[in-house]
Amino acid sequence: MAFTLAELEARCNDPLLLDGTVSLPPDAQRLFDHAVALLEQGEIRAARRDPDGGWHAVPWVKRAILLGFRIGRVVEMPGQAPFHFLDKHTYPTRELRVEHQVRVVPGGSTIRRGAYVAPNVVCMPPMYINVGAYVGRGTMVDSHALVGSCAQIGERVHLSAAAQIGGVLEPINASPVIIEDDVIVGGNCGVYEGTVVRSRAVLGAGVILTRGTPVYDLVKETVHRATGDHPLIIPAGAVVVPGARRVTSDYGEALGLSLQTPVIVKYRDEKTDAATALEAWLR
Repeated sequence: MAFTLAELEARCNDPLLLDGTVSLPPDAQRLFDHAVALLEQGEIRAARRDPDGGWHAVPWVKRAILLGFRIGRVVEMPGQAPFHFLDKHTYPTRELRVEHQVRVVPGGSTIRRGAYVAPNVVCMPPMYINVGAYVGRGTMVDSHALVGSCAQIGERVHLSAAAQIGGVLEPINASPVIIEDDVIVGGNCGVYEGTVVRSRAVLGAGVILTRGTPVYDLVKETVHRATGDHPLIIPAGAVVVPGARRVTSDYGEALGLSLQTPVIVKYRDEKTDAATALEAWLR
């Protein structure tokens, strides 16, 4: 018998569910399987957007994901030589069929069980989408890109080659990285530690964003930073490129040192749209 959503949430909110000193409930596997099925259908998500535009983690969903690691046992997983896989039996690769309308181009890509991948997503080899991640319709995940655990990727996003979108399962309340709709993430970018990239922003190749990264806005003449209660937020439509900030200490100046500093050089306009347009026929 299936759980209602309210029952599933109440059961997963039990703090003893992940307590290794307490025996698992007899229906733990069924509880986990139901939650994972809803994750893969996009019916539940590891993060939720509030009406005011803020994002926060959904702890009970993350507990359901972590339950899979507690009940899982390490097994050999099918692989084609020379590849050999050993992992928890609860987290095999996700099985996609033609009716899912997801393109997974041959060449070593993996989508893990418990990830939602919408129709018209394109996965270029090799790339990886981890458990709890959400990837919206029409997004392209390019070669060597990573979508980390619970990361939330919007619609029509382009994750360019070697882009790394960090994941987070613990602590339970920690919000994952959020990439909203129509964002371009350039090659070799890294977005970590709960950073939120608002819609239509463009991250130039090589931009690194973490919770401790200040982002200097040359247009609005301000600095965007994370605070104790809020993540780093890249404004909607911002065009961010790698920059450098001079070290002002005597020792740093004597050595000519500078620190990596992302810089907002403009906000998206028609010229930017033309330069970053995604070719519909590729999808």
